Amino acid sequence: MDHLIKAIKLREAGQLEEAKTILFDLAREEPRNPSVWYQLAWIHDVMTLERGAVSYYIIALELGLSGEERQGALLGLGSTYRSLGMYENAINVFEEAIKEYPERREFQVFYAMTLYNLEDYGQAMEILLKQLADTSEDKGIQAYKKAIHFYSKKLDQIWN
Repeated sequence: MDHLIKAIKLREAGQLEEAKTILFDLAREEPRNPSVWYQLAWIHDVMTLERGAVSYYIIALELGLSGEERQGALLGLGSTYRSLGMYENAINVFEEAIKEYPERREFQVFYAMTLYNLEDYGQAMEILLKQLADTSEDKGIQAYKKAIHFYSKKLDQIWN
């Protein structure tokens, strides 16, 4: 079995230390493999070692990570920055990801969480309300979808 696949399976099975050891060995053997660095970042996140994860996400992205892995690394990096209180870094990552992958709604949601952390409550709520209206299959939400979109930008407005 490929060592990278083995490490992923170990992570998924909760055998985190063993997976991390394999990934560090792989990073030494294949230092130009972006997938190895991405998995190394991921295992650090899972183990709540966020500060270590940041540099590994950055290396993976700089080495040309692509496809689903790139999307996962951008989300992981932005989310990790947010959880570390590095909100401006998180905003920059999520804005880049939103431009690159406008169809991926998860970036909008994590962006909104970061805006909340920056006390930009209005914009955070606007984004979340739009995501809710656009993705919910709830009949009540869908019945008021147009109104939810309309009011999402006017939460502080008082109507006379």
